[in-house]
Amino acid sequence: MDDRFLAYKILFKIEKDKAYSNLTLDSVLEREKAGHEPFVRALVYGVIERKITLDYILSSYLSQPIKKLKPQVLTVLRMGVYQIKFMDKVPVSAAVNESVKLIKNQGLSFASGLVNSVLRKVAGNDITYPEDEQSVEYLCIRYSCPKPLVESYIKDYGADNAIGILKTSLEVPPLTLRVNTLKITVEEIVTEFQKEGVKVTTCEPDGALVVEDGNVFDTSLYKKGYFHVQDLASQMCIKALEPVSGDTVLDMCSAPGGKAFTIAELMENTGEIYSFDLYSHRLSLIDSGAKRLGIDIIKTETRDASKKYDDIPLADKILCDVPCSGLGVIRRKPEIKYKDFGFIDKLTDLQYNILCSAAAYLKPCGRLVYSTCSLKKAENEEVCKRFLENHRDFSMLGGYPVTLMPHKDKTDGFFFAAFTKE
Repeated sequence: MDDRFLAYKILFKIEKDKAYSNLTLDSVLEREKAGHEPFVRALVYGVIERKITLDYILSSYLSQPIKKLKPQVLTVLRMGVYQIKFMDKVPVSAAVNESVKLIKNQGLSFASGLVNSVLRKVAGNDITYPEDEQSVEYLCIRYSCPKPLVESYIKDYGADNAIGILKTSLEVPPLTLRVNTLKITVEEIVTEFQKEGVKVTTCEPDGALVVEDGNVFDTSLYKKGYFHVQDLASQMCIKALEPVSGDTVLDMCSAPGGKAFTIAELMENTGEIYSFDLYSHRLSLIDSGAKRLGIDIIKTETRDASKKYDDIPLADKILCDVPCSGLGVIRRKPEIKYKDFGFIDKLTDLQYNILCSAAAYLKPCGRLVYSTCSLKKAENEEVCKRFLENHRDFSMLGGYPVTLMPHKDKTDGFFFAAFTKE
């Protein structure tokens, strides 16, 4: 299948069904066995990431409002503009001609003249952004981010951090691994990767690797269960939990299981980990992952983390990595930023309820870690503050809370806080 048609097909499905980009992309590419996967991925993610910018550019050359265009035409135009303005290795002639061909193949030949004319005008002119580079309008257009979200970043973290967050939201995220120290040492796996033509570098926390070059999933090391994928921020969060051999640990919202795997490795596969999730089909991801890694201390159970159960044991350590808006991982799931965030008020209540429920299972002097992959204080500091106000037997441990930012810490946007019980 033609790469641009494949990208069009994926983009149209994401837009129409409000689907997650990563899941849709992986599913279609796996089914179609695309020959030029990097190009398709770059085009799909690029169009989603830059949608507001692309529409701003298009609006300068259209005689009608964008919302009046057929969705198929708008998708093709966005793809064309992205190739012309943001993909240096794509010749303008290819971007224009292939876009015209694509719209004709969709049975929309009547729009081919429009596509040809608009894209040629786009190619012949520079992008003219708003003049005030500190204004919210400029930031929205330059970094393709809705106004409410830009304003939220500025309110919570200041203009400089907001700009840093926005810049990194358009960058390619690093691929970070967690070494399975139950099977291999960090030094040994680095050597083994070299033998298989993969370049990795070590970093903090100990046991973390950043992939510089090569496909780690085509190696024998993956099949042998020598590592799993986990961002540095998540690894640092587990370090804050301080799991040790023999602990009883509750992972309240566990799927797909990456944090539970790291906990098990730090526990040297000795003790008990209860991994809960609301949906049973997601627990299978934990079971299969644990099997590949050689971990046998994880017990998966379908549970609603916001509710209390009489049969859950008291624990030494509890992790509440709660459902959140995902505003710290936009560069991995760019469609997140276009959501209506009016639901966050209800979400913070859920987060608070999960934290309260988990607190009931903690042993005296135990450790409870609350975390999100969000960069919104309402989901982070404010939930923690509310929890402490209503749980006088808990206190926050020194050095917390921690907020990690992509432009400063080279991680996903992430928040975690650690509590103890008297």
